[in-house]
Amino acid sequence: MPLGERYGGDKSESRYCGIETEFDDDMPNLLSYNVHGGFDFVLATLMDPKYRPSLVDIDTSRSTALPFAGSDLVLSPSQWSSHVVGKISSWIDLDSEDEILRQDSEITLKQEIAWASHLSLQACILPTPKGSSCANYARCLNQILQNLGGMQLWLRIPMVKPEDGIEAGNPEYMREGDVDSWELWNSFRLLCEHHSQLSVAIDIWSSVPSAASVARWYGEPVRAAIINTNSFLTNAKGYPCLSKRHQRLITAFFDHSVQVVISGQPVHKVPVATSASNVDTQNEVGGWRHPLKAYLDYVAFLYQKMDPLPEQERFELGYRDYLQSPLQPLMDNLEAQTYEIFEKDTVKYSQYQRAVAKALVDRVPDEDASRVTTVLMVVGAGRGPLVRASLQAAEETERKLKVYAVEKNPNAVVTLHSLVKLEGWEQTVTIISSDMRDWDAPEKADILVSELLGSFGDNELSPECLDGAQRFLKEDGISIPSSYTSFIQPVTACKLYNDIKSHKDLVHFETPYVVKLHRVARLANTQPVFTFTHPEHSDKPSNQRYKKLQFDIPEDTGATLIHGFAGYFDATLYKDVHLGIEPSTATPNMFSWFPIFFPLRAPVYVKPGTPLEVHFWRCCGSTKVWYEWSVTAPSASPLHNTNGRSYWVGL
Repeated sequence: MPLGERYGGDKSESRYCGIETEFDDDMPNLLSYNVHGGFDFVLATLMDPKYRPSLVDIDTSRSTALPFAGSDLVLSPSQWSSHVVGKISSWIDLDSEDEILRQDSEITLKQEIAWASHLSLQACILPTPKGSSCANYARCLNQILQNLGGMQLWLRIPMVKPEDGIEAGNPEYMREGDVDSWELWNSFRLLCEHHSQLSVAIDIWSSVPSAASVARWYGEPVRAAIINTNSFLTNAKGYPCLSKRHQRLITAFFDHSVQVVISGQPVHKVPVATSASNVDTQNEVGGWRHPLKAYLDYVAFLYQKMDPLPEQERFELGYRDYLQSPLQPLMDNLEAQTYEIFEKDTVKYSQYQRAVAKALVDRVPDEDASRVTTVLMVVGAGRGPLVRASLQAAEETERKLKVYAVEKNPNAVVTLHSLVKLEGWEQTVTIISSDMRDWDAPEKADILVSELLGSFGDNELSPECLDGAQRFLKEDGISIPSSYTSFIQPVTACKLYNDIKSHKDLVHFETPYVVKLHRVARLANTQPVFTFTHPEHSDKPSNQRYKKLQFDIPEDTGATLIHGFAGYFDATLYKDVHLGIEPSTATPNMFSWFPIFFPLRAPVYVKPGTPLEVHFWRCCGSTKVWYEWSVTAPSASPLHNTNGRSYWVGL
C-alpha cells in the first residue's frame, strides 16, 4: 500500500516502501510473506548465490536452460513487474585480478540481466564496484545497455565520504583507500556515457555526510534509498526512529520521488501493541506481524508528517524538469491560452499595482490630486491586466489617470477594445495597435509601465523594447520596472542533461530552456550577471554585456559535476517594490516565470576547493540578440552558441 494511503492519509504523490530479501527459490511465498507484511515490493536475488558458471560441467549438461533460474510462471507478469526489483548477485567482481572470478562475473551479469528483462522487471539493482577501478564492470554494463529494453539498472552506491571512516557501519564498503562514494558513481556513469537507463540506489547507514555533500545527490538519478536497520535509533517507547539528519535526508528523497527500501535484520524489540490504534489490522491478522513492520511504520510516519504541497506546487507538478523553449513575444504573437495562464498570476499584478500607486503618489501631491492628470503608458499591454492594475492603483490613491495601451499583437488588440467597452474605460483608456518602437506618441508620458521580462530578465528583449519606447517618456518620467538583474548558479542536473543529450545534436546543447527545476543540486549561491536600468540616460547606450564570474563551491560538498547553469532575475519595479525569481529574494506564490537553464555540452568536473570560472556574453546584432557562454576553469569548455548559431531572440 502506498505510504500516502496508510492510516487514512492523503498525499498527491504516493511513495512506496520495499524490503531487501535473502535468496529464496520459492518466489511466490517470498512475495506473499512480505506483501502481506505491508511492503509494496521486494528487492530479490534472482540467482542461487552458490551458482558459478565455471563450476558447471558443460560436458554432462545437455540442457540449454539457465541452471540458476526458476520458472517465470510462478508469478504473473504484473506481479513480476510491479512487486519485484531484481538484485544481481553481490559476489560478482568484474575488475578482479582473478581471471576465473572475472569471467564468471561477466557471464553471470549478462545472464541475470537477460533473465530480469525476460521477466519484464522494471528495474534491477547492480552490486557496488568492489574497488576504486570499475572500468571492466562499466564496459560490460555498457554492452548490455546498448541492447537493453525498457528496464532500469540501479547501481548500488553507499552514501559515505572518506572522513566518515568506520562510522559508516558497513564492513563491505570499508576498503583501504576508500574514496568519496559520489566519485565512484561519477567514474562509473562517465564510463557509461551518462546512459539514461543507469541510475543509483543509495545505501544509507548510521553515518550521514554533511548536508552540502548529501545535496549533490538531489541532482543525480537516485531511484531508491536503502536504509539498513542498524541506522535506526530507539525512541523512549522502544520503537525504531531516525536521527534528525536521517529524517531530513529521507524526506528530501521523498520530495525527489525516491522509493525507500528497508534492509537488514530487526535490531529492536518492539513492545506489543496495547491499543487498536497501534495495530494495522490488515497486516496483522491473527496476531502475526512482519519482523520489520515497525521500520515500515516509521517510514510511513515520516511521509505522512510531510507538509502537503502548496497549491502552486501542485499546479506546477507536471512542469517539473520539463524543458521548454523560451517565449519570443516580440517576434511571435502569443495565443489566448498563453495570455490566460499568465493573467492568473494575481501576485505579479498586485506588485505592479503597488508600484504604480507609489509612483502616482510621488508624482502628484495630495493637494494636486483633483486637478492633475497623470499620463501613463502601458507598452506591451497584452489583454489588459497591467491596464487594470494601473487603473486600480489610481482609484486606490484617488489620482486622475490617462492611459495609453500600446500592443503590437492585433489579436490581443481586439480583446483590449472589447475590454474597454465592457469596463467603461472609454474616457480613460486609448488603445494603440502598434509596435512600441514604431509608434509616434501624441504626448509624453509621466509613467511608462511594461512587463517584458523573461526568466533571465532581459531574454525577452525588454532593453531593446524600452530603448525604443523611452523617447516618449518625460525627462523626469518613471519607468516601471526601473531596473532588473539576471543571476546564475552552477547546478548538477542529470535528468536535464540526458534529455538534451537524447536529441543527439549541437543545437539543443546551445539552447537555453525555461524549466521548473526540481531534480537538481544547486552547488553555490547565485551571482549577478547583467543589469539594465530604465530610463537609460547614457550618451552611447549599448545592450551588449560581458561578465566573468568565479564560483567557489564549498569544500564540504565534495567533488561535483556541473551540467549547466540555472538562471533567474530580480526586478525593481519602483523604489522598494520588487519582483523576481532569484531564490534568496523570490516573490512568494508567483508562477509567471520558471528559471532558465543554460546547458553545457560536456559536464565539467570540479574537485573540492577548486574555483569554477564562467563567462557569459549578451550579444546584439541588427536582427537578433543571443547569449554565448563558456567555462574556463578548472577546465576549458567550448564556447557555446557562437554568433547565435543555435539560439537567438529575434528583434
